[in-house]
Amino acid sequence: MFYEYLAPLAEDISAFNLFRYLTFRTGGAILTALAIAFLLGPTVINWLKSRQGAGQPIREDGPEGHLLRKKGTPTMGGFLILIALVFSTLLWADLSNEFIWIVLVVTIGFGAIGFIDDYMKLTKRNPKGMSSRVKFLSQLLVAFLASFWVLMETAPHMNTALLVPFFKDFFIDLGPFFIPFAMLVMIGSSNAVNLTDGLDGLAIVPTIIACACFAVIAYLTGNSVFSEYLQITYVEGTGELAVFCGAIIGAGLGFLWYNAPPAMVFMGDTGSLSLGGALGAIAVITKHELVLMIVGGLFVLETVSVIVQVASFKLTGKRVFRMAPLHHHFEKKGWAESTVVVRFWIIAGVLALLGLATLKLR
Repeated sequence: MFYEYLAPLAEDISAFNLFRYLTFRTGGAILTALAIAFLLGPTVINWLKSRQGAGQPIREDGPEGHLLRKKGTPTMGGFLILIALVFSTLLWADLSNEFIWIVLVVTIGFGAIGFIDDYMKLTKRNPKGMSSRVKFLSQLLVAFLASFWVLMETAPHMNTALLVPFFKDFFIDLGPFFIPFAMLVMIGSSNAVNLTDGLDGLAIVPTIIACACFAVIAYLTGNSVFSEYLQITYVEGTGELAVFCGAIIGAGLGFLWYNAPPAMVFMGDTGSLSLGGALGAIAVITKHELVLMIVGGLFVLETVSVIVQVASFKLTGKRVFRMAPLHHHFEKKGWAESTVVVRFWIIAGVLALLGLATLKLR
């Protein structure tokens, strides 16, 4: 909105030239989303408490301390994140850029699925919520629409390409398999963040870190000069996604203020599914799907731990971990919740740096 109305005024008033710069608008998106989350946080949390009563249902088979420490804490805090990031994006992004609308549709779509899931958990007082089949089919629909849209908006010579990290201009043409692959990335990323969201502050900080990395990736990929210098494939229009990433960073930091241990509110599926889906969509648009597996390596580890646990139990009747996802395993081993969270943050930071290194190591 600011870009459309204020940037053209730069011809008469030079100060408005700032609104043409991605870096300025990304910073504005961060601060705006942060301010919205700070200001609306208490109101949203009090409203959620008044509506939810007993708060989010806690798994009875989970770590024993959770039933004592987390009982009564409201969920659906992702609603606060969505308000802040969507409003901030609409203010600061170039709304003529189709990629912005794609990531907004994915974010809101997956957020709506998460909201319904959270609502069903609360009304039925059952941690399982929406049936797995209905949730998966809903995610498939949103991911399919977004993947087809990306295919139509990306330059024809590379719209089905899968870029391989560490190699210069090397890619695999997925052809008709692009849409299923893009859907897999979005749905997989969404559910991976959802699985990680099990401790206070555990999911939101790695999400912020990953978004900061992809803000850099989007900016460089969408800049013909920098992409040529780094020898990464130029994808026209992706630079604007840096503004969207900035909005997530600001909204995430504002949410963390209330989600830091001991949490005043939980993200819920409303937040985790939407943020994970957004990360997947950004990775698909910027052609850095494989880099997402490195940058979001913590989410991958959490997901793999669940897959290994289920497969092992079904095949052998034995469990590899004391409890899955992985963060609960370490809790069962006696690690304090804050210890698990901070150490996982460190892992997320290291993996993010490795992911960014792929931009130069080619």
